[in-house]
Amino acid sequence: MSLSRREFLQALAAAAAAGLPLASRPQDETFYDLPPFGNVSLLHFTDCHAQLLPMSFREPNVNLGVGEGANRPPHLVGEALLKQFGIGPGGREAYAFSHLDFAQAARKYGKMGGFAHLATLVKKLRAERRASLLLDGGDTWQGSATSLWTRGQDMIEAQKLLGVDIMTGHWDFTYGAARVREVLDKDFAGSIEFLAQNVETNDFGDPVFKPATLRSLAGVPVAVIGQAFPYTPIAHPRRFVPDWKFGIEERRLQRIADEVRAGNGGKAGAQVVVLLSHNGMDVDLKLASRVTGIDVILGGHTHDGVPAPVVVSNAKGRTLVTNAGSHGKFLAVLDLDVKGGRIADYRYRLLPVFANLLSADREMARLIEAKRAPYVEKLAEKLAVTEALLYRRGNFNSTMDQLILDALMEMKGAEIAFSPGFRWGTTLLPGEAITYEQVMSQTAITYPQVVLTEMAGETIRANLEDICDNLFNPDPYYQQGGDMVRIGGMSCSCAPGARRGARIGDMRIGERPVEPRKTYKVASWAPVAEDFRDAGEPVWDLVARYLREKKIVRPRRLNVPRLIGVEGNRGIA
Repeated sequence: MSLSRREFLQALAAAAAAGLPLASRPQDETFYDLPPFGNVSLLHFTDCHAQLLPMSFREPNVNLGVGEGANRPPHLVGEALLKQFGIGPGGREAYAFSHLDFAQAARKYGKMGGFAHLATLVKKLRAERRASLLLDGGDTWQGSATSLWTRGQDMIEAQKLLGVDIMTGHWDFTYGAARVREVLDKDFAGSIEFLAQNVETNDFGDPVFKPATLRSLAGVPVAVIGQAFPYTPIAHPRRFVPDWKFGIEERRLQRIADEVRAGNGGKAGAQVVVLLSHNGMDVDLKLASRVTGIDVILGGHTHDGVPAPVVVSNAKGRTLVTNAGSHGKFLAVLDLDVKGGRIADYRYRLLPVFANLLSADREMARLIEAKRAPYVEKLAEKLAVTEALLYRRGNFNSTMDQLILDALMEMKGAEIAFSPGFRWGTTLLPGEAITYEQVMSQTAITYPQVVLTEMAGETIRANLEDICDNLFNPDPYYQQGGDMVRIGGMSCSCAPGARRGARIGDMRIGERPVEPRKTYKVASWAPVAEDFRDAGEPVWDLVARYLREKKIVRPRRLNVPRLIGVEGNRGIA
């Protein structure tokens, strides 16, 4: 039997709609054909949040920029992002980089990431290149049940097998200073270097971690400087790192960049200087304009999948600023042509990791299976089925956050609920089961307690203003890179471009204004204050109990602030 070209294409479309492998498409067969270029290659992933298996993860439809950050990467979403980077609508890359038609696209193109598939891609690219480094930007040991229950050990062994050379950190510190030290002294010794120039002891200001390393790649000296998340003791309970001080440390960074360029002890200076950063992209863009001598910033923390580097000019040259997305969805490949002691040219590609285009690496697959085996039955418990797309991403709220808020209010009898503006957590498509594992992928932290408090209206407003400033302060150095706290039960307005203390207004519960001196019953989770260390049950128990009762999760209306002054902003779809 023979098919006409039209019949063949129709059959192919039907196969795709049925979820069959798409690698038979000619363009898919060559998707990962990335010709080597130059003599030095840097492979970079970040913010995988302990996702060992392929998953779905929807990109935001709201990622507002303010001040100089407005209407420029990374603050572009949807069609504006695709247009900026020349990505056509409806294809694989549109699915990877945007929220557009997400449920339909996810069914067509399949799940993304997974360490076994990432390992296959890493091996392929390294085999094709002369000399390379694999850099991990952090937020690696947190974000799943198995990582929480093994204190990051599943991810640590996966990192080693993947061939990670260098790492920095953020959420990884929430296992505590002693655990971090244990990993570095035992698991990472002789294998992975953990770098952070911006962490010192509280007492004498001694460096806690090695600030930088110098590697020779094909005879080219390459320096990598580490930059951990600067606000770790503020964003999380201080008890995890009680003796350590964090900061941006711009002056120290400049000094280190100068030193690695100059060389010492008869050793030649670096011809390429890289900052492995967990600052967040807005901070990195400002840093690049002020610190000289850094060629490349490989950035993370804000989960921005930016398809091309932003070139930033400074007093002595330029710096390429990148951000490689999250959840194992992407692997950045930066190929450098180094001649005469400097970078003469480069090629960059942020490769989406499509699980149905990459075979699973057998050795990594066996490791993942072994690490999950003791927990498989517990993880697989089916709690409910969702009729809605459940995602967590965006400046103000998302459907998964709304589900958590509704659970908090109903189960605790609260008028108002707050849920942190976390950006990690996998996406569920309509019709999929919500398992215990999926609940843990939204909640697996070391301070998960649910808190019920009485809070005055004026205190609620002050807290919201403070969090809002962390997100929308026009100076990136005062941004902590999170998203706005999610609010349940109460409406309000938000003017992101207003001055500090004047962004939040019109707070109401139903039609009733929130009164400044009246107290309200507020449910929340993930308390940072030491007073609430042992306050209540873990949030995953509460949400699981709620889902077991509901059995079906139907589409629900998002409670989002009424935004003021954002007309024309390309960071909102």
